[in-house]
Amino acid sequence: MSTPEETDPVLVETGAGIMTITISRPQAKNAMTLAAAERIAAALDELDSRDDLTVGIITGAGGTFCAGMDLKGFLRGERPSLPGRGFAGLTEKPPAKPLLAAVEGYALAGGCEITLACDMVVAARGAKFGVPEVKRGLAAAAGGLLRLPDRIGRNAAMELALTGDFLGAQRAYELGLVNRVTDDGGALDGAREFAAKIAANGPMAVRASKQVMVESPSWAPAEKFAKQWEILDPVFASEDAQEGSRAFAEKRAPDWKGK
Repeated sequence: MSTPEETDPVLVETGAGIMTITISRPQAKNAMTLAAAERIAAALDELDSRDDLTVGIITGAGGTFCAGMDLKGFLRGERPSLPGRGFAGLTEKPPAKPLLAAVEGYALAGGCEITLACDMVVAARGAKFGVPEVKRGLAAAAGGLLRLPDRIGRNAAMELALTGDFLGAQRAYELGLVNRVTDDGGALDGAREFAAKIAANGPMAVRASKQVMVESPSWAPAEKFAKQWEILDPVFASEDAQEGSRAFAEKRAPDWKGK
C-alpha cells in the first residue's frame, strides 16, 4: 500500500489567480524526490497554461522549505531532476509566469537553488539559506553556482559556495536574495499577500514584464528596445490594455480577460 508521502509528495491549490505548490514530505525535511519533481513540473505547466492564474507560490510543509536532494534516493541511483527542466522540475526551466518562494526553516542545497529559480522570495526570520554540497563532496549544480553571484554578488556567493555555510534571512535580505522578511510562521501568508498584488494586475502585462526582465540581459545593447517591443507590442494592443485604461477612468477595478 502506498503511503501519503508516496502518493502526495506535492500539494497544489489554486484560487484568486494564485497557484500554491507545497512540497509535502515534512518527515524528510521536504527533501526532493523524483516523484516530487515530476509533480512540481506538472503544476508549473498548469500554471502557465491556465488563463485564470497569474502567479505561483512554492513552499514547504512542516516548517521547512526544502533540505535539498533526498540523499537516500541518491544512494539508490535516483536523481530528482527532469531532462530540460532540472532539479525539482524547475531550476533549468522556471515558469513563464512569476513564481514566489515562501521560505520557513531550511532552504539548503537544491532547496536554496529552488529559491534562486524563483522571481521573488519571502522568508521567515528563522529561515536559513545555503549551498552546502561541498561538505558532501558534491557541488551546487542546480543553478546555485550560476545564479548566486548575480543575486548576492561574487564575493558573498563565493563564500557560500566554498564554505558551505548558511545565510540567515536578514542577511539574505540585505544582500538582495530575499524581498521580504516575516515573523516565523508567516512566510506563506506574506507570500500570498505579495502574490495577490501581482494577481490584481493585467496578466498579459505581468507575464511579458517578467519575460523582458529575464531575457534582456543576454540581448545586444543595440537591439534591446527592438526585442523588448516584440514582446510588449501585443500587450499594448490587447483588450486588457483598453480595459485597464477604461477602469482607471471609471474609477473601478479592472475585469481582466488575459487577451
